[in-house]
Amino acid sequence: MKKRSAIFFLGIIAIMILIAVQMFILKGVWNQKNEMFDLRYRLLSQEAISWLSRRWSVTGFDTANYIISRYSEKIVKDEFDLVRTDTSSEGKKTIILRYVKQVLEKEQDLSEFLSSYFERQGFEKDFNHIIVINQFDLINFDERIPVYENRDLRPGRTTAESVTGMGASLNPTSRILVNRYYFEDNSYRLMFDYFIDFSDKQKMILKETAGSLLLSIMSIIAVAVLFMITYRNLMEEKRLSNLKTDFINNMTHELKTPLSTITVAGRTLEMDQIRTDEKKILETAKLIGKQSVHLNQLINMILEISMWERTQFELDRKKVKIDELMNDITGSFTAGCGNCAELHQKYNFNGAVVDLDIVYFTTLINNLLSNAVKYSEKDPVISIEGFTENDNIHVRVTDNGIGISKNDQKHIFDKFYRASSGNIHKYKGLGLGLYYVKRIADAHGGNVTVSSKPGKGSTFTVTIPVNNDKL
Repeated sequence: MKKRSAIFFLGIIAIMILIAVQMFILKGVWNQKNEMFDLRYRLLSQEAISWLSRRWSVTGFDTANYIISRYSEKIVKDEFDLVRTDTSSEGKKTIILRYVKQVLEKEQDLSEFLSSYFERQGFEKDFNHIIVINQFDLINFDERIPVYENRDLRPGRTTAESVTGMGASLNPTSRILVNRYYFEDNSYRLMFDYFIDFSDKQKMILKETAGSLLLSIMSIIAVAVLFMITYRNLMEEKRLSNLKTDFINNMTHELKTPLSTITVAGRTLEMDQIRTDEKKILETAKLIGKQSVHLNQLINMILEISMWERTQFELDRKKVKIDELMNDITGSFTAGCGNCAELHQKYNFNGAVVDLDIVYFTTLINNLLSNAVKYSEKDPVISIEGFTENDNIHVRVTDNGIGISKNDQKHIFDKFYRASSGNIHKYKGLGLGLYYVKRIADAHGGNVTVSSKPGKGSTFTVTIPVNNDKL
């Protein structure tokens, strides 16, 4: 059990490592796609701006620049001293800056042009634009009054890395810097950055990485499935190996019993006092004969196992009236075991005739009856019910034995399997009785099922196709 748990635990660790590696790879692919996405639209935007400048000699902010210039001239002319002395957070400088930001937002034509350009190139055209003011100064001849300056925009640092610029309220990681503008005339100096932001950028990148994502998921699932199959096969091989070992140990014990008896009997015959007693000699000879027959049966059983593994059943089918055959089988069983069990029989076969191999079918029923007697801790009471239904005959054997657990029910028809409590087998046997029952039922085109609860007895139901002809 510890070894099985260790193998399973190591397998889970391996799968988790694989998932971690795949996640690392996917993160790298995602970052690469994100960078390529930004680069693609940055280059497209710069191409569009360059084309706009060459063709029309405009920037897309020409109207806004004109309005801001006239506004700045008026402020410089009428309120320059007021602005110079303004130190309040909601004073004149703040009002001026808000107005400039509003003009840049409403009076720009660049966003509409870029959207049309993207659409003509076959790319996504819907985006949000973001204007981040980095500096705005009023100028009166040689005197300059700073209205706003982004102090976080230091040399070597781009606006995309700074989130303190005027208008930088959105997530900077999703913004794509298109261009930095610098406007200046006699009354003002303005520097700002123009960004574009795609609201469904994550979905667009996800669509591009869907192939890699799907491949990673499929590889993880494939590895997990292969691990589970391998683990299951390993456990099944281990279980079969344990069953075979158990069978060899049981068979060795079964063989030693008659051999030991024969050995002891042979030594007994060598004793002088026994050789002069014909009665003792006869009893010992019968004992040797009985044990020899038992030994021969065990050897034949081993040979039969080998034969059944190599070849299919070769049934010698004969038409038999099933109710008569069942009476013969149960009668012989009761006589053979010396009325070892209380049998209750109820048949309703309606005279059905079935093509059966009588020998094999008898073995099937005898094995079920023998198990009912063997696995009972009190006086065995066995109920045998037979009936026809849906062109099949059903033989149901119910006992008052120890019952079978749910886990054991999954394997009781396997070769060599024996139900046990822990690692202790309380009842003698080779684990072949129910295996033969299953094989015989299958060979006749039928089936056998079990219903049982520990301590409540068991019910075995054999189903075999029926021939409706009457004798």
